Amino acid sequence: MSGNAMTLEGAIYLCEAGDVPNGEGKRVMIDGFNPIGVFNLEGELHAIDDTCTHGDASLCDGEVDLDFGMVACPFHQGCFDLRTGEAVTSPCVLPVKVHPITIVDGKVYLKGQ
Repeated sequence: MSGNAMTLEGAIYLCEAGDVPNGEGKRVMIDGFNPIGVFNLEGELHAIDDTCTHGDASLCDGEVDLDFGMVACPFHQGCFDLRTGEAVTSPCVLPVKVHPITIVDGKVYLKGQ
C-alpha cells in the first residue's frame, strides 16, 4: 500500500487546493455533513462548518481578514477564527465546528472521522 493510500484511509475529497484563492473560502456540500467552508489563509487551508451559528448565512460569502485569520458573517459581521472556530466578535457567541483536513497531491481531504 502506498503512503498516500494510508494517509487517505477514511478521508473524503473536498476540493482542489488551487480552487481556494488566498483570502477566500469555498463552500463544499457533502452528503451527511453540514456545508463545509474551506478557507485559504496565506496558503494555509482551514475547514469549518460554513453556516454561521448566529444566522443562516454562508461564511464563504463573508469577508476574510488575513491579518487576524477570521471570517466575518455577511449578515451581521460577527467573526469566527478560521483556525479554532471560535466566535470572536458579537453578535456571534457559539463556535463553528472545525474539520481536520489533509492535502495530498494538491487535493484537500476531510480526514476520516
